Amino acid sequence: MAVLFTVCLITSNLLATKVFAIGSEVTLPCAVIIFPVSYILGDCLTEVYGYRKARMVIWLAFAMNFAVVLLGQIAVWLPAASFWQGGDHFDFVFGMAPRVALASLLAFLVGSTLNSLVLSKMKVASEGRGFGWRAVLSSLAGEICDSLIFMPIAFIGTPVGILLKMMLVQVSFKVLYEIVALPLTSLVVRRVKAGEGIDTFDRGISYNPFKINDLK
Repeated sequence: MAVLFTVCLITSNLLATKVFAIGSEVTLPCAVIIFPVSYILGDCLTEVYGYRKARMVIWLAFAMNFAVVLLGQIAVWLPAASFWQGGDHFDFVFGMAPRVALASLLAFLVGSTLNSLVLSKMKVASEGRGFGWRAVLSSLAGEICDSLIFMPIAFIGTPVGILLKMMLVQVSFKVLYEIVALPLTSLVVRRVKAGEGIDTFDRGISYNPFKINDLK
């Protein structure tokens, strides 16, 4: 799950370079077809293994995504061979503006951490009942936070009305995605709990997002 979580994040940044249309009014980056899976996996990790291990995976994915962004930028800076004709297309995919890269990384880190934290606290408060509604509400909190950070930074200068519409469409699509996938998510959680013999309740732990070595 940690590997898939990391791959989903890196892939979503690459797919975000293409925007597709639904009808004539709604446009979305192609990242929406894979990015919500990272929240679903975050829910599974937190529900089974607890906040502390989910936090470690979030930071691992952040570090790997940063490495891809950095290496991609270095590749963009390297002078192209005279016979190679793909420079413009390569730069378009990998040459993220520093502002957009920062917005993406920061939004993911904060949104995913909030998703995991909310799910963990709700699990303790509900004594482990109602995974479905806890997963949806925690993802809603994380997705809203993600959009509130990413959109204003990445699309600075965009009229507020258009920005709010973009945020509403993206958050709605991602949460709906999670609701549709909820039966599968619940099945995976049950199977992993049974297979691992684990059902972690985060009582008396530190929710400090930077305490990544706390895995006792």
